Amino acid sequence: MKTFYWLVKREFWEHKGGFFWAPVVTGIVFLVLNTMGIILGEVFGRRSNWGGFKYNGDLHFQGSNITPEDLHNAGAGIDIMLYAIAGIVLAVTAIVVFFYCLGALYDDRRDRSVLFWKSLPLSDTSTVLSKVVSAILLAPAIAVVVGVIVGLALAILVAIVATMHGIGVWSLLIEAHPFRVVLNLVLLIPLYAIWALPTIGWLLLCSSWARGKPFLWAIALPVGAGVIVSWFGLMGIAGLSSGWFWKNVVGRMLGSLIPGGWVGNASPLVMPSRDDPAAVLEALDLSYHYSALASPSLWIGAAAGVAMIAGAIWFRRWRDDS
Repeated sequence: MKTFYWLVKREFWEHKGGFFWAPVVTGIVFLVLNTMGIILGEVFGRRSNWGGFKYNGDLHFQGSNITPEDLHNAGAGIDIMLYAIAGIVLAVTAIVVFFYCLGALYDDRRDRSVLFWKSLPLSDTSTVLSKVVSAILLAPAIAVVVGVIVGLALAILVAIVATMHGIGVWSLLIEAHPFRVVLNLVLLIPLYAIWALPTIGWLLLCSSWARGKPFLWAIALPVGAGVIVSWFGLMGIAGLSSGWFWKNVVGRMLGSLIPGGWVGNASPLVMPSRDDPAAVLEALDLSYHYSALASPSLWIGAAAGVAMIAGAIWFRRWRDDS
């Protein structure tokens, strides 16, 4: 177990730029752009009467009272903002993980460093699994932490600006649920890991198998298969459309790293009105997301991903590019 821990730590230090700095830089850029947008909004707002605000040095509402329902919806808006920021950071991390997996096993063979690692008392299984854990657990966890920190910083900034418009900062923050958002994001990482297995497995398989240009093989094979299936209508034999193949085979092999991709297989217990953002958030809670576990396609994809990871281990053990 200690050896595996150091293997994962090695992956982090060797790819710190992608795993850590990419989400951090993304979060900083997002925070700076939104801060600039807020400042510009305040500057231009002082020159007009936007949204019922009157600007005479002090900012206050003109002839309107904030109802508890307004505050409730504003708090739900902050929660949605936290989810959105975490989603953006996770999307950038997904791109990093995509290319990380493509080079995870291929680069070792290309620079012949695989010979050094094979000379150590490390099994191919442990080496490959350390890369899997880094891709589906470590990287998303770092992205969630960074996304939450950026989201909370922006939420505090929005709350401070709201006080300039006559809204109590604590009244607004109390209506938000940042701790619940953080908990939900953390608890969604295992679901994300299961959903991402087909893409992780396919990319690692290509990385361990391809003698050159793993990116080309990883893209060309599933897309080419989709084109052939669509052209000849092969799925019609099984009573399925070619769209099913693109969604459940090509899409899962190449796009399962996209955060929230399992939403299409989930179903809310109650469908709330879209005019009530707080009710929408309540409906799209953990039980909604984890209802995707009842979908056979999720588990079939996960099983396929595990099989492809096993294939990557086999190729790493026996692949000889000499």
